[in-house]
Amino acid sequence: MSCIGKNIKKIRTVKNLSQAAFAQLFDLARPSVGAYEEGRSEPKIDTLVQIARHFGISLDLLITKDLTVNDLYGFDIFKRDLHPDHLLKKVADPADTLRYRSPLLMAAQQTDYFSLRQEKHFLDGLPFLVLPGEGQVLHRAFEHTGSEMQYQQHGLRHGDILYCSAVALEATQLKPSEVYVVLTQHRLVSRRFQGLTQDGALLLKADNPDYDHLTIALAEVTELWHVDGVYSTYLKSPSSLEERLTRLESLVQKLTSE
Repeated sequence: MSCIGKNIKKIRTVKNLSQAAFAQLFDLARPSVGAYEEGRSEPKIDTLVQIARHFGISLDLLITKDLTVNDLYGFDIFKRDLHPDHLLKKVADPADTLRYRSPLLMAAQQTDYFSLRQEKHFLDGLPFLVLPGEGQVLHRAFEHTGSEMQYQQHGLRHGDILYCSAVALEATQLKPSEVYVVLTQHRLVSRRFQGLTQDGALLLKADNPDYDHLTIALAEVTELWHVDGVYSTYLKSPSSLEERLTRLESLVQKLTSE
């Protein structure tokens, strides 16, 4: 079987076309398609040009290279519709994709969020992130503001994007030393959970020691989000401790090799 025959069969398979349907697209006899795929004959050059144009594939590669599925993804074969009766089933249905959209709340919109956080029209109007993950878990992203969670060039910086998952408003759901976004009626803060006070309020710590601890009664909390990840445009340089450890490791390796 030539590359041409293999490629025709692969294209037809991934596009879910029968030999008869493929033949109809290019005004061919069905047995001719079978002959191409089995290597008993090859299409005329004008037919090859039609196939290449129809599927958005390089004519040269169609003729000379045994194309893989990954190669086909690089062309237009998965980006255009062939015929209403022969549509390739989409990898992700648009309705499913919506479940994985995480609204992104920028700092300029935080004031509106206090009163409109449960309004669908407001949430739908926010920018959003689409990341892989479990659709059953509600996610939201917040732009971090302030320097409370930054210390000695480490931690959360002003403008970082915090990717968060929803947490039930129960103290038992909180993990000590983890970072959470806490929302009350008039305030949104990002802090590290330290535990509960004697009164059962949340004790929240800033990584920057210049800031005092916060205590927020659980009854005042309207939303609670666990910070799962951070997107930052700042690439931190190694700390002095990290540099010393690196030099020490290099010295140990040098001594052991001598």
